[in-house]
Amino acid sequence: MGNRYFEVLERASSFLEKQGKEGHSILFVFLERKGWSKTDWLLHLKEEITSEDEQQINEDLEKLIQNYPPQYLLGNSDFYGHRFMVNEHTLIPRPETEELVDRCLKENPNKQMTVVDVGTGTGAIAISLKLDRPNWQVTAIDISEEALQVAKKNAEQLKAEVCFSHGDALKPMKEQKIDILISNPPYISNKEWDLMDESVRTFEPKTALFAENDGLAIYQRLAEEAKKLLNPDGKIYLEIGFQQGETVKQLFQQTFPQKQVKVAQDLSGNDRMVIISSKIEEG
Repeated sequence: MGNRYFEVLERASSFLEKQGKEGHSILFVFLERKGWSKTDWLLHLKEEITSEDEQQINEDLEKLIQNYPPQYLLGNSDFYGHRFMVNEHTLIPRPETEELVDRCLKENPNKQMTVVDVGTGTGAIAISLKLDRPNWQVTAIDISEEALQVAKKNAEQLKAEVCFSHGDALKPMKEQKIDILISNPPYISNKEWDLMDESVRTFEPKTALFAENDGLAIYQRLAEEAKKLLNPDGKIYLEIGFQQGETVKQLFQQTFPQKQVKVAQDLSGNDRMVIISSKIEEG
């Protein structure tokens, strides 16, 4: 009898572990490719593996050893209950960003509002907001044409009516007033390069990750441009690097002295969001 599924995947997994990689990533990729649930896996794991499946596992293993992200291998990533197409022109959406989306939805009703997502990437933030709040007019901006192509495809697949604009920060909005600005911008400083995971440094798009001036350049731009465009009771939701809370808070407090500016933590307890709201709110 030939190799069985679990034997091949166990070997592949321990091989990854020995190389200092995530062992379970090979099973994750395999199950996704097959469209198998955990139950399917339990039903099939002792069966003899097909040569096609074994070859696919070996090919995927080669890529994973080189730190190629599983999401790029599969061409998709799940975010806020939706499946998004991803490729090397877009960042892989992160769970922390789901928390930003969640907070924005919880704090704002489904009434007509103009909402702008700067640095949309896969479109994950803009599309998730629009699907949950159909009355919002959502515009998604990115400086990368390639990223916008991916975001547009995601919007089509998920049937979200989002307006996409190519440009830098809030420039495409021209004079149009906005109610909510939301952004997960590039915020990693060049000094933090060595702290980044190798798969991120090697494969994810640099323009979506790094910012000048200790990672603060884009926040300075957004503060300056939002000052002219944000409606008097408008709000801003920003994802930040875990060491940037106080600095970004001060920057926006100076720009918007009448507003409440607070730093919020992610589920891991790290500073992860800065929220600028129209009035002092409870909580």
